[in-house]
Amino acid sequence: MRLLLVAALLLSGAVPAAGHHSFAGVDRSKRVTLTGVVKEFQWNNPHAWIQILVTDDKGRQTEWGAECGSPNMMARTGWQRGTLKPGDKVVAVVNPLKDGRPNGSLVTITLADGRVLGPGDAPAPRSIPTSRR
Repeated sequence: MRLLLVAALLLSGAVPAAGHHSFAGVDRSKRVTLTGVVKEFQWNNPHAWIQILVTDDKGRQTEWGAECGSPNMMARTGWQRGTLKPGDKVVAVVNPLKDGRPNGSLVTITLADGRVLGPGDAPAPRSIPTSRR
């Protein structure tokens, strides 16, 4: 019985760790600008994703995935579930994957109406006023 309890406790701690990942595969020193149309916007935890269809100057189409923050954090920075719809024209800036696959971490996205949104990171810290005595 004790062995079963210990096993259950060990496994319960492993589940949250398996659900998150590292951004070590993303090249934060590079930025790629993607001009295209939204194929899909996945408003899911733990991170939202934008699938963007990008057509090059030779007419070849590549599907890029742009990982965003969590929907909760995105909502705090101006996003909504319906912010992006299939067919919307966008210009996205991403930090690409180091291995060259067409995926990356969203830096900014410019919507057709001109709004610019970020990835849904935590808002910048506010300065704390100092009092002089």
